[in-house]
Amino acid sequence: MDHTILPPWALLAYLGSGVLFILALRGLSSPATSRLGNRYGMVGMALAVATTLATQAPIPPGDWWPRPTPADLVILAKILAAIGLGAVIGLTTARRIQMTAMPQLVAAFHSLVGLAAVLVGLAAYLNPHAFGILLPSGAINPDSRVEMGLGIAIGAITFSGSVIAFAKLNGNMSGAPILLPARHAINLGTLLAILCLVAWFTHDESLWVVAAITALSFLIGFLLIIPIGGADMPVVVSMLNSYSGWAAAAMGFTLHNTAMIITGALVGSSGAILSYIMCKAMNRSFLSVIAGGFGAEAAVAGEAREQRPWKRGSAEDAAFLLQEAENVIIIPGYGMAVAQAQHVLREMGDLLKKQGVSVKYAIHPVAGRMPGHMNVLLAEANVPYDEVFELEDIQGEFAQCDVAFIIGANDVVNPAAKTDKASPIYGMPVFDVEKAKTIMFIKRSMGGVGYAGVDNDVFYMDQTMMLLADAKKMVEDIVKALQH
Repeated sequence: MDHTILPPWALLAYLGSGVLFILALRGLSSPATSRLGNRYGMVGMALAVATTLATQAPIPPGDWWPRPTPADLVILAKILAAIGLGAVIGLTTARRIQMTAMPQLVAAFHSLVGLAAVLVGLAAYLNPHAFGILLPSGAINPDSRVEMGLGIAIGAITFSGSVIAFAKLNGNMSGAPILLPARHAINLGTLLAILCLVAWFTHDESLWVVAAITALSFLIGFLLIIPIGGADMPVVVSMLNSYSGWAAAAMGFTLHNTAMIITGALVGSSGAILSYIMCKAMNRSFLSVIAGGFGAEAAVAGEAREQRPWKRGSAEDAAFLLQEAENVIIIPGYGMAVAQAQHVLREMGDLLKKQGVSVKYAIHPVAGRMPGHMNVLLAEANVPYDEVFELEDIQGEFAQCDVAFIIGANDVVNPAAKTDKASPIYGMPVFDVEKAKTIMFIKRSMGGVGYAGVDNDVFYMDQTMMLLADAKKMVEDIVKALQH
């Protein structure tokens, strides 16, 4: 069939899938509706895939339904086999993956989306007749060349950038920024070269042009991510999500697939908006995220000053103070995720509530290693949604708080962000935990610092009690003390 002409039912199906994707994004905006949002997204994707498969067989003029030939059925069987294989891999991965490994899993998925865009673009270039993008002269349509070039470029950037993000998140590569000399000039020059090659591709469809676009795009994805430190990975994951959406949208134009265009645009724009929100929460420039290497100056920060006096407490001390408190605010961070302490933390909160203590959870926009990381972990542990608050909603309550219970967080409670203009985190909104009557801080040792690489004055405050241990083990001991 003509790839540019679809029957009315197919257009309506694609429109329906687009509406479902919008409802999915709306549902995912709140933990309380996230499950429903996921279901909307799955139904929308199933509808889009089924419609795409159904419209690949020839549709006679004036008819609404395809009339597949035996050859079409063979192709359909191959496609379904590939989908089945992917489904098995996806289900196996989803069942085996730990919640603490979710950030690197998301980065890996982004890399696959980028690679798929590159492969589709190369397939369209090598076999343009199958994609319906040939002119009568035998040349590829210039408009399709632009779409193809941009799709390959964005996809390659997404792939190589996501691979580096995965390596940093998974510990295969140091999370510290790797700074190249004149990196911004190199990045800008490479991006300009890619844009010039895409423009040249509209006049010259030689293989070397496509190869150069692909190679330079893989390179710039690598160069954009390696200067970014581990502390800034939530914004990086969000931005790569946006890139994967734009790559899919560009390939949608090449494939003449309305659903891909709609889905890609939704993912790309929502990812960009989320990145902007997170940059605002970190007092970062949105443009500096796109340029790469923001926050890299954090690597030169100093080490923890262990010679300063600090107070150490035990699980029994913590349990006594917690049960004597009227209200407790719990601030989780990546350390909680690493220790997988979310379930026992919820158990501790339940015990305190039974004793009449008000318990709330405070979530920073960039806590963890991906957007919403802490929300996902707390939801997995069945923490009630009405007990979880964002920074701006709970910030004013710390002055009346009896205990600020910090578990595995660091930079998001560091007052240097408000007072030290030389600090790499200066200007980033942080929780006002220093206003609480008592601060309990769980971390493995006094020798480490946060991902931003700066010491935290909260460690040494008079009202702070340091609970040095594995987060899960310490909370388990507190729970035992509360029970007895």
